[in-house]
Amino acid sequence: MAKRTAASTWVRMFNRNLAALTRNTRRVQTRAVKTAVKRATTPKAPPATPGDWLGGMALGPGGARRYHLYRPPDLQAGERLPLLVMLHGCGQDAAGFAQSTRMNTLARRERFLVLYPEQDRLASAQRCWNWYDTRNGRAHTEVALILAAIDQVCLLQPVDRARVALAGLSAGASMAALIASRHPARFKAVVMHSGIAPGAADSTATALAAMRGHRLPAPWSPAPGQLLALPPLLVIQGGRDAVVAASNGPAAAAAWALAAGAAAGATRSQQRGQRHPMQVTDFKHRGRTAVTLVDVGQLGHAWSGGAANQAYSDAQGPDASRLVWAFVSKQFPAPVAAAPKAPPPAPVHPAFNLPALFNPFALRALKGATLKP
Repeated sequence: MAKRTAASTWVRMFNRNLAALTRNTRRVQTRAVKTAVKRATTPKAPPATPGDWLGGMALGPGGARRYHLYRPPDLQAGERLPLLVMLHGCGQDAAGFAQSTRMNTLARRERFLVLYPEQDRLASAQRCWNWYDTRNGRAHTEVALILAAIDQVCLLQPVDRARVALAGLSAGASMAALIASRHPARFKAVVMHSGIAPGAADSTATALAAMRGHRLPAPWSPAPGQLLALPPLLVIQGGRDAVVAASNGPAAAAAWALAAGAAAGATRSQQRGQRHPMQVTDFKHRGRTAVTLVDVGQLGHAWSGGAANQAYSDAQGPDASRLVWAFVSKQFPAPVAAAPKAPPPAPVHPAFNLPALFNPFALRALKGATLKP
């Protein structure tokens, strides 16, 4: 009898402890889920740069995508500004990408608009653009959504449609190159920072292989005597990139240059202050730069020269934002000056010619004349 009582006591204690452990585990899990949901749904504060930080949403065949637009202050009447489209990488959003790149600060000084399309978590849990999924069509639907955001901004804001360019980091860089390759006439330049060229992958498995450097983009071979009218490309690649293999940078530059009929020139070394040095190679066709490759040997998978306190950002690298704008602005045509407005005509009284009546020279001519009603 004593043994049975002792056993039942231990069973009750075990059950009580198990119940308490279960309750505590549920509380911890609930708090963790609430924290994760709060972080995911709470928008980040807009970048602290003078100007307007505007929100919007674009609709397309793939659903809807939010975007943010930076507009510099003190716009003049009739002023038309260039537009730079910035596509973030995995694990980022529009506000974080703007803070990391500090592109808004540059846009305020150089006077251009910056559009930040934002990937939805329902389309990718890590907010990665599905640049690779051309087999199932998701890549093309996201291309259409980004183009819809660009069209909406061009319609509602003072955008110079002749001066529009694309840039992106990681998955955003791959998406930017895909968009420019499919719609080359819409953009004057494109920038890939740590991305993969179009044609290197068409599924999740092939995308992972391409990121490791095991797949190269298929060479674009235009018809004999013809060249693809691709916009000029700037490629920035880190030599210590552990996410996107360093071989992807030269591969993207070579594929783009081949399609444009461009040949590589001599590589030159550049370093500014204490920043990481870089190797720069231009690919030219008939004297015009079709591709520029910037290889930063000490850079990892991060925006070169970005803010020090942000993820996927390396403050010690060359200033990629300056490199982007310097490259892009060279491809833009000269802005068309707005025609000056003609002064309004002088008002004329319907019954009397006031200028003649109050002009002394006219009065002298009328001296001695008889005014008839």
